[in-house]
Amino acid sequence: MPTSEPQSPAARLSVDTDGHLTFELKKDAAGLVAAVIQQFDTNEVLMLGWMDEEAVRRTLTTGRVTFYSRSRQSYWRKGDTSGHVQWVKSAALDCDGDALLIKVDQVGAACHTGTRTCFEGRDLAAVTGPAGQSGPDAPQEGTV
Repeated sequence: MPTSEPQSPAARLSVDTDGHLTFELKKDAAGLVAAVIQQFDTNEVLMLGWMDEEAVRRTLTTGRVTFYSRSRQSYWRKGDTSGHVQWVKSAALDCDGDALLIKVDQVGAACHTGTRTCFEGRDLAAVTGPAGQSGPDAPQEGTV
């Protein structure tokens, strides 16, 4: 019978009965963490936003994604003005506790420019390596 490793308290995203987060976020100097927003059924990366503890709490307790706007210094809930709502399907904290992955069901465009994702049509030229690279120059397992 397969066993899974126990999750650390920081790996469980939840809010207690008093409305407090039951895990510790590693925030940047402004008190924020990056939140990667991904379409739940296609795994398409839609956007990246910023959250503080209150935005995370609102997201986990309402079923709608709430961000903290660094430029406006206020909270905003995706879709309130555009109708392009993000319905929360799951949430995960990364292994370091400094980033979130929020899987959503996106209604309409995720980007304020009207595109499906904030990355659509914004490709950068980059040298890429072959899939399944092997040989003396390939990274070895367990090395960085």
